[in-house]
Amino acid sequence: MPIVTTSHIQTTQLRPDLSLTFSEAGSGRPALILHGGGGPFTVAGIAEHLSSSMHTFLPTHPGWNGTEQLGDSAGIEELAQLYLAFLEMKDLRDVLVIGSSLGGWIGAEMALRDRAGLISGLILVDAVGVEIVGEPIRDFFALNAREVAEYSYHDAGRFYVDPSSLAPQQLAGRQANMAAMRAVAGQPYMHRPELLGQLKAVRIPALVLWGESDRIVTPAYGRAYAQGFGNAQFELIERAGHLPQLEQPAATLARIDAYLSAQGT
Repeated sequence: MPIVTTSHIQTTQLRPDLSLTFSEAGSGRPALILHGGGGPFTVAGIAEHLSSSMHTFLPTHPGWNGTEQLGDSAGIEELAQLYLAFLEMKDLRDVLVIGSSLGGWIGAEMALRDRAGLISGLILVDAVGVEIVGEPIRDFFALNAREVAEYSYHDAGRFYVDPSSLAPQQLAGRQANMAAMRAVAGQPYMHRPELLGQLKAVRIPALVLWGESDRIVTPAYGRAYAQGFGNAQFELIERAGHLPQLEQPAATLARIDAYLSAQGT
């Protein structure tokens, strides 16, 4: 019978002008789970699964779900530094960082800047952040809701949500999250040009998971990430797109569990 853990929502002050909202559950090795543009719900299943054996932290990025904004000039690199400061504040070591989409980019930037050696494992799931010449990242902000589903999912019909079916508050929340994503990652669009060439400096074991049908960032991006890191493996997840943890949760969690088992967690 699976262990049931209770997640507690908390807020901590990262700096005088910025607080961070996060959920915390479980015990054991710490895991920081970072969401993409869709918000925390997109990785909640990963956090819930790991909380039976790990000490999980699932933050809401500043600016998402009505939380405080980072600031007009802040971007992904500042977010990475803030999350490293969060790990320090919580006195967390031997940390596994898992990031989906935008969260994967943040995780890669964290690992690159982790001078204190806080992070010991890294899992990227369909991460943005690097640039492949001739195969640009799909312009998410130019897509309508139907196109978002078509490019993001293997089975678009299963996940498409008609915006007209949403309550005004839900629609406003989605639009605010997109505005927050544009603010931190819109220019240059969804990548940092120097990142790919810097990844060799990251020597911790990394797992790069990719949905085979992702047309936001194609599997070529996953292979580039895996080749760029100093110690990484790349795995495709069939019948899944940009969010394999939602389309193929069992297959995604099995890959994560196998990685953790190889690490001895």
